[in-house]
Amino acid sequence: MHEHRDGTVAGQAPLGVCVLGATGSIGDSTLKVLALHPQRYRVVALSGQTRLARLAELTAQFAPQQVVVPTGQTGAFLALLQAQSVPQPWPEVLEGEAGLCAMAADPAAPVVMAAIVGAAGLAPTLAAVRAGKRVLLANKEALVMAGSLFMQAVRQYGATLLPVDSEHNAIFQCLPADYFSSAQCLHQGPSRAGVRQILLTASGGPFRGWRHEQLQSVTPEQACRHPNWQMGRKISVDSATLINKGLELIEACHLFELPPERVTVVIHPQSVIHSMVQYVDGSTLAQLGRPDMCTPIAHALAWPERLDSGVADLDVFALARLDFEAPDEQVFAGLRLAREAMQAGGLMPAVFNAANEVAVEAFLNGQLGFCQIPVLIESVLTQFSSGTADTLSAILAADQHARVLASDWLGRRG
Repeated sequence: MHEHRDGTVAGQAPLGVCVLGATGSIGDSTLKVLALHPQRYRVVALSGQTRLARLAELTAQFAPQQVVVPTGQTGAFLALLQAQSVPQPWPEVLEGEAGLCAMAADPAAPVVMAAIVGAAGLAPTLAAVRAGKRVLLANKEALVMAGSLFMQAVRQYGATLLPVDSEHNAIFQCLPADYFSSAQCLHQGPSRAGVRQILLTASGGPFRGWRHEQLQSVTPEQACRHPNWQMGRKISVDSATLINKGLELIEACHLFELPPERVTVVIHPQSVIHSMVQYVDGSTLAQLGRPDMCTPIAHALAWPERLDSGVADLDVFALARLDFEAPDEQVFAGLRLAREAMQAGGLMPAVFNAANEVAVEAFLNGQLGFCQIPVLIESVLTQFSSGTADTLSAILAADQHARVLASDWLGRRG
């Protein structure tokens, strides 16, 4: 992780920001923070996938120079701009993955929020890294699928990578300043810059404490009803299965150069402590705050400075209690499978991610039971012969192969 300082000084023009995935929940929170600081930041590029009407509204509000829409949707998007009486000049409209990559690499935006959900976010996020930008990483799949390749590119191109997931951002805030420059390595030694291990917190989702038989009849509506966070449907299901925490474990290993055994998942239902770092002297540092994504987004935007996120202060006097418990990896087997995929290394994390995406989509469409999600994933992992994840083409080929295996599994069940 390379430490470059981005920001404005007196008399300097606002810093250009590109928001990949502007119409999702992370994009929405990002734009809220940016709107609080118009003198410091300017939205120069936006992308959206399914909610074109919302993208048109954001175009009217922020007047970006570029917008990326799905392939073949330029006409429909321009019609929406006209219907909403968006004043001209309208932005340049690009399409598809090529458009996303071009927009992410455009020098008009030194800062890129990478918030596209799923494997679709990998190529444009990597394009932003290769352009040497400050990348605010909310896209898990970039690290889960291509962690080694991705981090190598960060170092090679001098990009600044700042985690936006609340847990990884919390870890980043709790690490010592010399952590990334330390010659020590937690893969071999007992500590690195005094750090012994990371405690990755998880709310436990809506089914914390449920038994396996209780989960058999879970519906998509129940799974998407998270007790603490407002999130999209896919990530809500991942939180309910604890697979989201498995993906975050893989992310943490890459971001902080850790072996999986140095990342301990802790169930913390209040979602007040966002993660912790344990040191060799017995100290444990924690980052606390309200469960609002605007806080880590504001931190990543302004780092190493701080700016107003629009989030109210945490009222410590109102905290009646803080609870912690170990996750049940027999009931929530997806977390175990994620750790095993990271331990196997190579292409296996990408395979894990692809199988999960297929499984979650099938669950949301009523084709698969909640408890069958990890069963499908384990079947795909078992069938797959791992290889090295040293090129993007190899990673994407593994992703597609895993999806075929997952679809075949679904087909046999049907």
